[in-house]
Amino acid sequence: MKIEELTIKYPSGFEHAVHMTKEEMEQHIRLMAALKMFELGKVSSGKAAQLAGMSRVEFFEACGRYRVSIFNYPPEELEQEIKKDLETARKVSRQ
Repeated sequence: MKIEELTIKYPSGFEHAVHMTKEEMEQHIRLMAALKMFELGKVSSGKAAQLAGMSRVEFFEACGRYRVSIFNYPPEELEQEIKKDLETARKVSRQ
């Protein structure tokens, strides 16, 4: 996997204001960006986990800690998924 680098500007001493080292702050910003992009449906959980520098399981655990739903369906798609699941459940119960 090829790695790109992004540089951001922040106020001098900001890491002290948030009580983190520069390394901790970098990791936290990456996680927050990954969580938000995933929440907005911009990236998959796998891509978000890569950005955050963790496994998908660890990313899902972070989703839980930060109250980000791992079920990112638009309302109309969610309704379709529920209908499919109910139909499947009906078929299984008839067998």
